[in-house]
Amino acid sequence: MIPLRDKNPTRRTPIVTIGLIVACFVAFAIELSVTASGGDRALVRFFEQWGAVPAEISRALDSGDYAGPAILGMFTSMFLHGGWLHLLGNMLFLWIFGNNVEDRLGRVPFLLFYLIGGIAAALTQVLIDPASEVPLVGASGAIAAALGAYIVLYPSARILSLVFLGFFYQLLEVPAIILLGFWFVLQLISGFGALGGGTAEGGVAFFAHIGGFVVGVAVGLLIRLIGAGMARGRPWPRSDGIIES
Repeated sequence: MIPLRDKNPTRRTPIVTIGLIVACFVAFAIELSVTASGGDRALVRFFEQWGAVPAEISRALDSGDYAGPAILGMFTSMFLHGGWLHLLGNMLFLWIFGNNVEDRLGRVPFLLFYLIGGIAAALTQVLIDPASEVPLVGASGAIAAALGAYIVLYPSARILSLVFLGFFYQLLEVPAIILLGFWFVLQLISGFGALGGGTAEGGVAFFAHIGGFVVGVAVGLLIRLIGAGMARGRPWPRSDGIIES
């Protein structure tokens, strides 16, 4: 199933989501210029410098170097992509699902959520394969966090999807809980199936997707819990003695 759009309008323009998409296209343009000037080897070196390399992240965490290039790579890797299909697929998912999550969280909280989700995704992959020297690139982990939040916040939202049935295909409106639930099950099957022969089978870091999605679900559940408490007229408990308007 390939999602095309959702029937879940937003209340305001998703500025952060649009900005993230633009940033990813700008980063991809830089990748193209690197390839044009130095070839594929130059692009590999570029990914090694700006991608998230599990082995380097492991060494940085062990040594307490929390502000070095290895940790920075977890941020910059979210804007890099390995090709046009990788980029366009990720941006399609980000646009369909990210705008509603931004609308629910607010712009600045959504940006923080997106970045934290991407870091959690990278760390999940590092945990699974801490000695890997292969750089991780792509926004998939951060977007997976948005998918996790979406499935909790809008489980019944209708997603117009291209559904393949063998050699045939059909446009169907699929509830988000089915579409995204199916996507997550595929990540689990692919991730655990790849454990015996490398965790990034086919160049895909499935456990980064899984980690990001789980973080998104947790945030979505927290938001619903807070919303339910406010709906019952109970203020969210605070321990600092202040009141926010």
